[in-house]
Amino acid sequence: MKKKIFFGILVTAIISSILTVTAICMLFNIDAKSAVNLGRLLSAMRFIEAQYVNDVDKDKLIGGAISGMVRSLGDPHSVYLEPRLYSQLKADTSGTFGGIGVYMSFKENGVQILSVIPDGPGAKGGLQAGDSILAVNGQPINEIDYAEVALKIRGEVGTTVDLLIHRDGEEDKTYSIQREIIKVQTVSSKMLDDEMGYIRISNFSENTGKEFKTALNTLESEHMKGLILDLRQNPGGLITSCIEVAKEIVPTGPIVSIIQRDGTKEVYTSDLEKTKFPIVVLLDQNTASSSEILSGALQDTKAAVIVGVKSYGKGSVQTVIPMFSDSGLKLTIAKYYTPNGRSIDGVGITPDFEVPLENPLPMTRELNTDASNDAQLRKAEEILTEQIRG
Repeated sequence: MKKKIFFGILVTAIISSILTVTAICMLFNIDAKSAVNLGRLLSAMRFIEAQYVNDVDKDKLIGGAISGMVRSLGDPHSVYLEPRLYSQLKADTSGTFGGIGVYMSFKENGVQILSVIPDGPGAKGGLQAGDSILAVNGQPINEIDYAEVALKIRGEVGTTVDLLIHRDGEEDKTYSIQREIIKVQTVSSKMLDDEMGYIRISNFSENTGKEFKTALNTLESEHMKGLILDLRQNPGGLITSCIEVAKEIVPTGPIVSIIQRDGTKEVYTSDLEKTKFPIVVLLDQNTASSSEILSGALQDTKAAVIVGVKSYGKGSVQTVIPMFSDSGLKLTIAKYYTPNGRSIDGVGITPDFEVPLENPLPMTRELNTDASNDAQLRKAEEILTEQIRG
């Protein structure tokens, strides 16, 4: 009798799935192979709903299926965003959010801190760019989906999160960081000696383009003859903000080309007649994504000299697609190419002058432009001085 009941349930699930698949295929004009795969998915879902030992949350089941599909791509930059994660992502790019003030990268070998917001809770708690996160509140990173790591690190303002950190040359150590509201000023600037201006961009968020233009205009009013653009520890961000900045300093022509799998090509261009002054760009191993787009455009158009070490090498483009139930899908849809047609994905930007950094960058709110402890900045000043003097 049990076998008959089981068989009946199985047949019902299969027939129901076939009818559902047939209707969906007719509606969306899906081919036979895709129809078979869709049938497999629906059959599994119906069988789980009918036979799993406990009650099944259907929304959670669908979310898990989508998440599993995305994980099968093997791309750390593509993730299914459940409602909490989707809400968090929107907060990330708004310029104000709660957390510990760090930017992270996700690779096969774990989670690494790309940069630390100056004077933020992470910086005050002792975290540094290059640190690897081994566990969050005692839970090993390899037991957490990458998409969940940031969510677990964030939380109610005033509470703490414990991070087990690996730092080269030191024993692994747990840091307790108190969460705060993070308000990000992405651009800071200063006039240096010898008519040199200095601008540092920490990341590209909604207001970065406006902040950069304001800083640039201020330095020009102070008779700047050359610019040092510091993109070290800049993990990237919004490509639209990167393009806004590029249009201020990249000469007429392409800034970046974005090419999708089917060959569809979108080219962002600059209408700037010519550069107004020489530029030296500072890079490090944590310079990534949109900051690599900007430095690559400046290098290819010979509008700037690049100093530092090879950049991170993230040359893919993601889009966020809103889905039902306040969730979203962040998916890699294209790769970007510099004006000369270079793809830097997994390769990075190679500096014109390779200069290692002897000491970690300072993590203070005030700009530290003392070149005596910064070999890369010293080299930038040397190059810029020669260019200004002709």
